[in-house]
Amino acid sequence: MNSVWSAECQIEKRIKLSRDIETDTVVIGAGMAGILTAFLLQEKGIKVVVVEGNEVASGMTKNTTAKITAQHNLIYSRLIKEIGLEKAKQYARANVAAIKRYKDIIDELNIDCHYEEMPAYVYSLRDKISILDETNAAISVGIDAEYTETVSLPFKVKAAVKFNNQAQFNPLEFISVVSKRLDIYEHTMVREVKDNVVITDNGNITARNIVVATHYPFINVPGYYFLRMYQKRSYVLALENVPLLDGMYKDESEKGYSFRNYKDYVIFGGEGHKTGEKRLESSYEKLRKAAKEIYPDSKEVYNWSAQDCTGLDEIPYIGRYSAKTPHMYVATGFNKWGMTSSMVSAMIISDMITEKENENADVFSPQRFNVTASAKNLYEQGKETVTSLMLKKLVIPSSDIEHVANNTGAIIEYEGHKVGVYKDGTGKAYFVSTTCTHLGCQLEWNPDELSWDCPCHGSRFDYEGNLINNPALVDLKKGE
Repeated sequence: MNSVWSAECQIEKRIKLSRDIETDTVVIGAGMAGILTAFLLQEKGIKVVVVEGNEVASGMTKNTTAKITAQHNLIYSRLIKEIGLEKAKQYARANVAAIKRYKDIIDELNIDCHYEEMPAYVYSLRDKISILDETNAAISVGIDAEYTETVSLPFKVKAAVKFNNQAQFNPLEFISVVSKRLDIYEHTMVREVKDNVVITDNGNITARNIVVATHYPFINVPGYYFLRMYQKRSYVLALENVPLLDGMYKDESEKGYSFRNYKDYVIFGGEGHKTGEKRLESSYEKLRKAAKEIYPDSKEVYNWSAQDCTGLDEIPYIGRYSAKTPHMYVATGFNKWGMTSSMVSAMIISDMITEKENENADVFSPQRFNVTASAKNLYEQGKETVTSLMLKKLVIPSSDIEHVANNTGAIIEYEGHKVGVYKDGTGKAYFVSTTCTHLGCQLEWNPDELSWDCPCHGSRFDYEGNLINNPALVDLKKGE
């Protein structure tokens, strides 16, 4: 399952770190947020190194729908009510500035990344009032927005709010150019951070500043981000033989769909769910059924999925990792709006490191929530649970798994422990512990992607037990 971006763009490979090094700033994570942060820091004369456990843009960046927009569903009416007009204006200004900064970089470096300026719409099938409220709220925070009941979707809507001067692009074509200018080490997994030293499997990096841009922060204490966020998965199809649209579209309902053009395709998304949630029907199949209802003549060309972190108030956490770590920074909790939020993160964090005031930083501050001391006890208990359950070696007799069909995953009970089993098309079985190596939650089987997913914090592992998504850092215990 490759995204259309992955199918059309390959990024230059980088070597592993092979020795101890020193730098001014190290950025952990080479997705869009990490690359942009390093790029802006380097522009400001800061010596910066990027380390990535896999490869550049190999995580969520390659699976985005790649909308560069300040329109994040019906957010501004809610922000004004919950945090006030001034902070809502900060949020809006930061995202509008991010759109402009993308355009400036693309023009400056002459990047061919299928960048297009397009309006972005949030539509409703049932409610005009919420759309009108969002239109008025968006205008009040300085966004060029308008109410409309006319859209180019192949079905009728009650109303929509239209944000003008938004954009879309191919993220891998963009990042392939921007990353060429940076000092990046791939396949260099960070295991720990001690004071100003980043410890990897291949060498240590001593740095004055450390930026954690790993999608989900892997350092549990301090920060306690595992108590402040959950993760969601969403699914996407690239369809051909369909009429193109005049902009980007998103249903205000969580159960609705999103649309955007790319070349001659319509990128159609939806059927999201919390990571690790049990489902009776494949999300891909549900999305395909919806696609055929909306576009009867459509043909599926690509399909892929993404995972997004969502914070307590649905505002990203951008800034200092914790009050106790003044030289460590974080960018996370982008809530499905990763492209714009990545640039917002890069602008705020690069300003903080260079001691430049950023008028929009306050609304994103991770310190806006006070995590209590009890969080440490929860972390310690969870860590102990993982350790004790991971010590048992798994050797499962074939008679215990006769009921598991080929191409199917299931959880079985064996000698008092829960064990995950997957049988491939030939009947070969793969066994893993279903205890997440992050904080000990029980994993659930994801039939769409043949993975074991954590419903607590969103870590994911393939059917052989290899880590796919953090915050976990190590693979599952594997059986025979």
